[in-house]
Amino acid sequence: MATERYNPRASEPKWQKAWDEAQLFATKNDAPGEKYYVLEMFPYPSGRIHMGHVRNYAMGDVVARYKRAKGFNVLHPMGWDAFGLPAENAARDNKVNPRDWTYANIETMKGQLKTMGLSLDWAREFATCDPSYYRHQQKMFLDFWNSGLVERRNAKVNWDPVDMTVLANEQVIDGRGWRSGALVEQRDLTQWFFKITSMAQDLLDGLDTLDRWPDKVKLMQSNWIGRSEGLQIRWKLDPATAPEGESELEVYTTRPDTIFGASFMAIAADHPLAKKAAQNNPELAAFIQEVRRHGTSAAELETAEKLGFDTGIRVVHPFDDSWTLPVHVANFVLMDYGTGAIFGCPSGDQRDLDFANKYGLPVVPVVMPADENAATFQITEDAYVGDGVMINSRFLDGLAPKAAFDEVAKRLAEIEISGRPQAKRKVQFRLRDWLISRQRYWGCPIPVIHCDDCGSVPVPADQLPVELPNDVSFDKPGNPLDHHPTWKHTTCPKCGKDAHRDTDTMDTFVDSSWYFARFTDPWNVEAPTTLDYVDGKNGWLAVDQYIGGIEHAILHLLYSRFFTRAMKVTGHVNKVEEPFQGLFTQGMVVHETYRDSKGWVTPTEITIVETDGKRSATLDATGEKVDIGSIEKMSKSKKNVVDPDDIIASYGADTARWFMLSDSPPERDVIWTEAGVEGAHRFVQRVWRVVSEIAPALAGVAPAPTSSGDAAPVSKAAHKIVKAIGEDIEKLGFNKAVARLYELVNVISPYVGKAAAEGATDKAALREAVEFLVKMIAPMTPHLAEECWAAIGGAGLVADQPWPVFDPALVVDDQIVLPVQINGKKRADLTIARDADQSAVEQAALALDAVQAALDGKTPRKVIVVPQRIVNVVV
Repeated sequence: MATERYNPRASEPKWQKAWDEAQLFATKNDAPGEKYYVLEMFPYPSGRIHMGHVRNYAMGDVVARYKRAKGFNVLHPMGWDAFGLPAENAARDNKVNPRDWTYANIETMKGQLKTMGLSLDWAREFATCDPSYYRHQQKMFLDFWNSGLVERRNAKVNWDPVDMTVLANEQVIDGRGWRSGALVEQRDLTQWFFKITSMAQDLLDGLDTLDRWPDKVKLMQSNWIGRSEGLQIRWKLDPATAPEGESELEVYTTRPDTIFGASFMAIAADHPLAKKAAQNNPELAAFIQEVRRHGTSAAELETAEKLGFDTGIRVVHPFDDSWTLPVHVANFVLMDYGTGAIFGCPSGDQRDLDFANKYGLPVVPVVMPADENAATFQITEDAYVGDGVMINSRFLDGLAPKAAFDEVAKRLAEIEISGRPQAKRKVQFRLRDWLISRQRYWGCPIPVIHCDDCGSVPVPADQLPVELPNDVSFDKPGNPLDHHPTWKHTTCPKCGKDAHRDTDTMDTFVDSSWYFARFTDPWNVEAPTTLDYVDGKNGWLAVDQYIGGIEHAILHLLYSRFFTRAMKVTGHVNKVEEPFQGLFTQGMVVHETYRDSKGWVTPTEITIVETDGKRSATLDATGEKVDIGSIEKMSKSKKNVVDPDDIIASYGADTARWFMLSDSPPERDVIWTEAGVEGAHRFVQRVWRVVSEIAPALAGVAPAPTSSGDAAPVSKAAHKIVKAIGEDIEKLGFNKAVARLYELVNVISPYVGKAAAEGATDKAALREAVEFLVKMIAPMTPHLAEECWAAIGGAGLVADQPWPVFDPALVVDDQIVLPVQINGKKRADLTIARDADQSAVEQAALALDAVQAALDGKTPRKVIVVPQRIVNVVV
């Protein structure tokens, strides 16, 4: 009688209910077993989960289930990154409260995630917009402030004119707001900053301790922190050209060796010298205003046309009083980088060369390759940025650039201006302080009260949290908290006079910079988390395995690393400094794109047929031809999205999980195809068919391996695969583990029809192999595994079973395969006993057909056997 097909619609809800009733995934902090914390980056509650979520959370779930089976006390929580501008936009567009919109989305997405069968501890769930969460965030803000890690100051900021809020430098992408896409403007505002620069060197050094982070992520962070060693040089102003009261210009440079190639000075539009020069120069003032209208990101400055304005001011060269250089205000120099001033050496910097060529400034080569001729070496369109020797540099000629650097530093340190050395060595960082003020409603309120008499005063701890008002209006542009008739009005905690609350809210990156710590003890009312090291025992932190997208390589991860260090300074953690011991950045889910005459169409609207190897698509509604476009990241804008609900409804969650884990290496993009999903579903059905059909023959049989008899190959394969899959999952090689499970099913399948006729020893071996299979598919296809476990009469839930243990004696191959070379080129493979002696290996190799043909009856000149490695026959 044929076995019924596996029915995920009936099976998956049944087992999800069983897990919930057993509270199988609720983690107790004091439970036995070594602690293991696995965490995927938590989602923003936008309304629906997408296939990227399915891939991310399926990976984390495999690790969590595997580690739990290995005996670890596993923490695998879920929460919601719930503050942010989309909720405000939805409130404005749909006339709903952002809170209602957010929590409704959370309920929807939580229901979707539960259908995936994730082994999550939902008891620890929270949203960052919960007052119970941001109360602790506000307290930590005040603790950081008290420890000197928070500062309020006037600064030039990036202003997004569409979102009407400031942005951190990291949130300006190609001169545009990271969310709105609007061109960013520069404004002077008083804002709150986290002093991340105070930990720049420590953040850089800490990267060396992160052995389980991708090298590309560590490199991105290192470049963003941007440590450089240079010289701070004070250039005297030519008195005849200097504005009143100005006598020098200070410049930071990493290339003082090129000082004799300097042809101009460039200063930021906001440099004090530029402002002073503009007071009596309307054209310069207009130029400065134009520069301020453009973005400040490094990428935009790099690609924008280089523009400058000659101020008429000149500086005196440090080594030649008769040599003066013009001072330009330039659009590619920022006040908050270095000193806001540079000296331009066109021959050694492409940006400086473009500027010099545009404005007809001198270009003097000062470094050339060692094999060039100084008399003929020229720089015209391309700057020379390599190493070499100094030329046209007076006392530096012939030196290497590094030696020239040291010589300039030495000589300038000996020259004094106004009683101070003209230059000093300095370490500079590209990293800027983290601007956290946002002019928004839907964010964590900054817990500060401003009083005319007392200044900025912290809200007392017993008055936290400062909660957002519910009755807000989004009818006016700008921050609704500024417009609220009562919320911002209060009294000063110090003097009792009328005062007002700070109406800015915190950057939402603050919310996600410590959430991983809150999961360790979300019920703690007194503190944001449990100390990570108490009474000689380790707590949950740091996270053992963190999984998320490469797009967070700089912002989120760098901020989290800073926040953890700040929590240590303020006593919220007492040992850990790095938040994530292991980091894995998974690839995206991508899909073909489709267009008809009116624009993008979804995959569900078309039919694709293949004729003679060529694929074509038509629109189901009209029969119109549809163009099949490139494979791109799934996005709503291009409509190449697949709804997880549709896939789960059609195939089940296990099929979706299996496909996401099997189709490609997890660090690479996975291409979503209908054929791929159908293939995954066929495998799910095949596993069920094999297990359910062999189960009756193995009922009541105790599992045991065998090294002889008909089922010996099954035992050997099962134990080898247990060992290999464990190693694969430890390395997050999910696709490799999947391939080995296919292999094990292939090994077991031939015994389905004849298991009943096997002897007791072989049945025991088959029973063990089937149990191994079911336990090993459990982290990947947990519902199917439970159904199979029940079919073979397994006790309890398979999700609560230990991971299989392999027998070392059964994973050693009796035979090995040696490549056989003839005159250094591989011509055959030799399968032979592992313990065969050299003479036996030689004879067996010479007997191979390929070797016999090459010898053609002759005696080989030499046979070289490298034991258990290779055989080389020299003809």
